[in-house]
Amino acid sequence: MLIPSIDLKGGRVVQLIQGERLAIETDDIDAWIERFSGFSKIQLIDLDAAMGSGTNDQLIRMITSQLPCRVGGGIRTVERAQEVLGYGATAVIVGSSLFKNERPHTAFARRLAGTVGAERIIAAVDSKGGRVAIKGWRETIALTAIEAVTVLEPHCEEFLYTHIDREGLMAGTDLAAVIAVRRATTRRVTAAGGITTQDEIDVLDKAGIDAVVGMAIYTGRLSIAPSSQHESG
Repeated sequence: MLIPSIDLKGGRVVQLIQGERLAIETDDIDAWIERFSGFSKIQLIDLDAAMGSGTNDQLIRMITSQLPCRVGGGIRTVERAQEVLGYGATAVIVGSSLFKNERPHTAFARRLAGTVGAERIIAAVDSKGGRVAIKGWRETIALTAIEAVTVLEPHCEEFLYTHIDREGLMAGTDLAAVIAVRRATTRRVTAAGGITTQDEIDVLDKAGIDAVVGMAIYTGRLSIAPSSQHESG
């Protein structure tokens, strides 16, 4: 299944290259809400919250009231997860707070799952140079994505695996790396990071993996329609 992404920064919809360089920005948020209105899943990320520079809560409330969004970015406490779910998010995407001292923070993961329900948690495992990246992708730890999903899977319904090395470059993702993560867990896996073509989406779909696409949609490189989501499982 194709999952369109909406990244928010400074009250605008943006697309960044490698999580750093601004490539696209627009304040015509209503246009993208309308364009994505037929999709059953949307990924909504608050980049300001992820980077600790503020939040876009007003926009999150507005968008989640109109689209079925899984929401991430700066969800570091149980209380924040509850707050975002209260805005109307279908699930929360939790990343950096699931890691502590270079290892999965299982105590926090267990507490979060016990409070909001594992079925509403998507654990973000982001990979850069073969290692898990945290804190807005600014740091890496001595842990691989496969090691992370193996430990965290009791505490979430799904994993979001982002291959940062390909993020925003529109040069294709690392299909082998994504599929290796899928094989390492019994949980559902959604992939992000450089996914550009329908062929890639189809390959992932056959492996039971959803595909988050951003840059290729916003640049017009990939044409989309809800009827072509290729929904699976």
